[in-house]
Amino acid sequence: MNTSFAKLSGGDPMSLAMRKFLSWLEVTNFSEWTVINRRKALIRFREWCSERGIDTPAEVTRTTLEHYRRYLFQLRKADGTSLKSSTQAYYLSGVSVFFSWLARTNKILFNPASELDFPRTEQMLPRGILKPADVERVLDQPDLEKPNGIRDRAILETFYSTGMRRQELINLELNDIDIDKGIVFIRLGKGGKDRVVPIGQRACDWIEKYVHEIRPNIVSDIRDTTLFLNRHGQSFNPDGLTKMVRNYMKKAGIVGQASCHLLRHSMATSMLENGADIRYIQALLGHANLDNTQIYTKVAIMKLKEVHALTHPARLKKDAP
Repeated sequence: MNTSFAKLSGGDPMSLAMRKFLSWLEVTNFSEWTVINRRKALIRFREWCSERGIDTPAEVTRTTLEHYRRYLFQLRKADGTSLKSSTQAYYLSGVSVFFSWLARTNKILFNPASELDFPRTEQMLPRGILKPADVERVLDQPDLEKPNGIRDRAILETFYSTGMRRQELINLELNDIDIDKGIVFIRLGKGGKDRVVPIGQRACDWIEKYVHEIRPNIVSDIRDTTLFLNRHGQSFNPDGLTKMVRNYMKKAGIVGQASCHLLRHSMATSMLENGADIRYIQALLGHANLDNTQIYTKVAIMKLKEVHALTHPARLKKDAP
């Protein structure tokens, strides 16, 4: 993946070590997405080091990394806002893993990031969860008179029915979906793990219609087994897919946090409100840790209101004032 080394092409020891680290990630079968994220984090750190005349990994100390952490804390975006603590942790994590690898492979004597404290990240609730009626309005937005409309409807239905992540949908291949059994095989999801999830009949019907009527006319290489193709007959770009979903949400009157992930959040919250066991939602979403799924219990307010209405002492009084 040549793009992994963009902006790290210098001949200095720091850039060379970073390129070797990214190459190691590829060789050891880390996902493309992981390599891209690590590259972004290292590029920012490399630029910061260059401005301070730091050209070798051996020059970096614990104090150096603490100064970098403060730099990230004080950094402001174009609109004047600071980086979220989760974003700061994301940049620090890439650097920490890099130095851990250097120490483990004996390229430096010690790991300066071994005791680095990370910013405490916010456990933010998903915003703007869509009600089922809102989702149906979004699903109705594609123009079914156009080929792209049928494809887009199939994509939206797949997102909402399975709750899969954006990159997982992009990676889907034709034989990953078993229409007869109503299941989807998700290969190398987050953390490099495979999983099998159910998919509803309505989503299957739209996928089948797209595969038989639309896909043969847009595929650029008949050997390509990618399920969902863009207008050039190739795999979707993540940003392009987000833009498409966001446009449909805006047409449906959804304002604020419009994204592919919003369909995932909305599906999980609705299932929880309808009585689904959180362990099944964990398996469906592909969360390695149940703590990641627990956040949906905080947004399933309708179920909480129902329990409140049935059990709160004030509700049991016969006469209201």
